[in-house]
Amino acid sequence: MSVQLAQDVTNDLGIYLPLVVMFALAAAFAVFSALLGPLVGPSRYNRAKFEAYECGIEPSPQPIIGGGRVPVAYYLTAMLFILFDIEMVFLYPFAVSADVLGLFGLVEIFLFIATVGFAYAYVWRRGGLDWN
Repeated sequence: MSVQLAQDVTNDLGIYLPLVVMFALAAAFAVFSALLGPLVGPSRYNRAKFEAYECGIEPSPQPIIGGGRVPVAYYLTAMLFILFDIEMVFLYPFAVSADVLGLFGLVEIFLFIATVGFAYAYVWRRGGLDWN
C-alpha cells in the first residue's frame, strides 16, 4: 500500500517538473547576468556616470550630496501609469473568454470600466494629469 502511495505521489509531482526547470533556468540566467555584467562591462571612471539623471530637470552647477531631490510629480505620474496600466491586465482575460462569460461577463466588464473611468475623471478633476 505504501509503495503504491509513494508512486502516486511521485507521478503527481512529475507534472511540476517543467515548472521547476523553468524556475531553475530563470534563476541561473539572473545569477549569470548579475555576475557577468561587471566583468564584461566597461569600468572606466566617468563623472557623468555618478550624477543623478532626471528627465527634464537641469542639473545644478554645484554637486548636491545624496543626488538631490526628485519632484513628487514623477512619483505621481508613475503611480497613475501603474494604476491605469493594471486595468489592461484585467481586461485581457475577459477578451480571451468573452464568449464563455456571455452577458454576465459583459455587464461585469462594463462595471469595471466605469469604475476605472470614474477614477480617471477624479484624477483629472484633481489636476493629477497636469504636467506643469
